[in-house]
Amino acid sequence: MAAKDLYEKDLYTILGVKKSDSDDAIKKQYRKLSKELHPDATKGDKKLEERFKEVSEAYEVLSDPKKRAEYNEMRDLYKSGGMRGGMGGRGQQGGNFQDIFGGGGDPQDIFANLFGGGGRRGPSKGADLQTEATISFRDSIFGSEINLRLERETITTRVPAGVKDGSKIKLKGRGSSGQAGPGDLFVIIHVTKHPVFTRDEENLLMTLPVTFTEAALGADIAVPTLDGEEVKVRLAPGTGNGKILRVKGRGITRNHNTGDLLITIDVVVPQRIDGKAKKALEDFAEVMKDEDMNLRADLAQRARA
Repeated sequence: MAAKDLYEKDLYTILGVKKSDSDDAIKKQYRKLSKELHPDATKGDKKLEERFKEVSEAYEVLSDPKKRAEYNEMRDLYKSGGMRGGMGGRGQQGGNFQDIFGGGGDPQDIFANLFGGGGRRGPSKGADLQTEATISFRDSIFGSEINLRLERETITTRVPAGVKDGSKIKLKGRGSSGQAGPGDLFVIIHVTKHPVFTRDEENLLMTLPVTFTEAALGADIAVPTLDGEEVKVRLAPGTGNGKILRVKGRGITRNHNTGDLLITIDVVVPQRIDGKAKKALEDFAEVMKDEDMNLRADLAQRARA
């Protein structure tokens, strides 16, 4: 977007938001539009591609508090007529630009600066653009290649291992063209959920269901890992529900650091017990009756504390 045209555009209308909207509301609206208008979704529709470009350029200004404030100031001045009487003299309202901008400001300089240009100091770079991509949880851990469809081409880029949901990848020189060279393209990465694993920084987390007898008597249990192998973990006799076991070095490798696999024990109680199993538990309950009573011996007293 040329600097001289910026103040003539209503960026809020282009993005479909209000001037009073919060930064979060503007971000939410941009994410919605970018998904609807992304070239992968519009399949070569030139009008929608141009709309995608306009939305991206509007967000480039409105997502930056400093740029947004400068745009608001100059847009208000333009609408009042103060910018229609010439860039260096007096506008229709009779105001002098040197008065408005502290004796040395030039609107052309200010609008060029919104896109990182230098005003009279030289040509400006093209605008930065932003897009989004969704990858699987596994690909976020081990890294992957993704294809991004831009206005006139499809490019392939590498997503590094260990990338987090919401991370932003910068592709230098893949933004809009400009006199001083193209801007950059920023790719926001979204990671889909995994049915077994989650993450906490460099640690992988999972929940392991075990039977009452495994927890009570102890057991060696084979546990899957994200790389497809299995590791054996040992449950000590009397392992309680919610206990966390740690498998060293089976987490995420990122920035030369490798986390651990943290396993939360979930003791599963049978929904129905019949026959010999029921009789065995009844016998067990009879043997443990006194100990069960001791578990709650001081419960009432502690409740009154």
